[in-house]
Amino acid sequence: MPGYDENATARWVAEPPKRAGRTDFERDRARVLHSAGLRRLSAKTQVVAAGSADFPRTRLTHSLECAQIGRELGAEIGCDPDLVDAACLAHDIGHSPFGHNGEAALDELAAPYGGFEGNAQSLRLLTRLEPKVAGAGLNLTRATLDATLKYPWFRPEGGGKFGAYTEDAEVYHWIRHGAPDGRRCLEAQVMDWADDVAYSVHDMEDGLFAGLITMKNLHSTAERAAISHTTSITYCGADVTEAELTEALDDLLALDVWPDSYDGSPDAVAALKNLTSELIGRFCVAAQESTLRRFGRSAPLNRYAADLIVPRRQRLECALLKGITAHYVMTRPGVITAQAHERELLTELADAIERGAPQTLDPLLRPAWTAAQTDAQYRRVVIDQVASLTDTSAIAWHHRLCAPPAL
Repeated sequence: MPGYDENATARWVAEPPKRAGRTDFERDRARVLHSAGLRRLSAKTQVVAAGSADFPRTRLTHSLECAQIGRELGAEIGCDPDLVDAACLAHDIGHSPFGHNGEAALDELAAPYGGFEGNAQSLRLLTRLEPKVAGAGLNLTRATLDATLKYPWFRPEGGGKFGAYTEDAEVYHWIRHGAPDGRRCLEAQVMDWADDVAYSVHDMEDGLFAGLITMKNLHSTAERAAISHTTSITYCGADVTEAELTEALDDLLALDVWPDSYDGSPDAVAALKNLTSELIGRFCVAAQESTLRRFGRSAPLNRYAADLIVPRRQRLECALLKGITAHYVMTRPGVITAQAHERELLTELADAIERGAPQTLDPLLRPAWTAAQTDAQYRRVVIDQVASLTDTSAIAWHHRLCAPPAL
């Protein structure tokens, strides 16, 4: 496909020729799709705890929806659809049990040794931990790995998001060979926007379905002001005022795609699904049209030939949907207590694994423990182990390794 040269399709470890009929990026997508790391996302929290109900998204269903959105948007502007699909499927693959709450617990445990970040852990899993090719993880192409880098830099001074640990610097620099410093490739930008669109729209859908978000509240002037405030302090920078957010929210809720209410009836469910479809289309079409308007349609847009242009208003609308979920779902009574318990569970579990290693580790990680020579290397193996667990397996491991002895 135009725009993807031998540099883009190179792999960290050379492989013998494969059977004809599939592109390099189709192979990448298949490797991610068949990986154990992706399967584990089925029991990892998205917003509502995995397993607590049948309807809400898990990390896996979110990743599948993200991939569908990203694949279509990428194809419309000239990106290889299988490459974008693979990056979207992989974007959360390294995330810890219990969602961002678990990520915070592991970051504290790893603080003296470079911290923990779900995006950096995803790169580590794809290039090291997920066994497909010895010493290379899934051994994906350079372009696909580059497309997974939402934050193409190491941990900043003072903290913040980042895409690679310093101990993974060698493969990170290989991936970024020839790439502009700190700039994301177009496919990574498409993945990032697809991620934002998927979870902003679908998490709100889950909240409406569960009755935690109601149209009555969204019609309240006071509630809208509270949503704008939550959005401002959680998802926006200093260049966005609450007044601008309130105006954007009023305009968004004035669209005729919103149902009057939701009662779980067939008609209400259909109306809710129509809402999600319309919002996703609104966000994707805005980005597609703005990007093609800026960079033209004469040649496919991919890699570093262009940037994804998302209009400011659609970015604010997407942030406001996240703010709705944050205001009504993430701060509801009992959540803070439950999150504190989850962090305590992971801290106790990591301590028990470290004290009992290597016997307490999966066989897959025992060689890394044996090869470790420094406290940082030992702790990183423990973090790799805990991060690989699902919500349910983390609880089971904690019960097995940390439960008090029977009297």
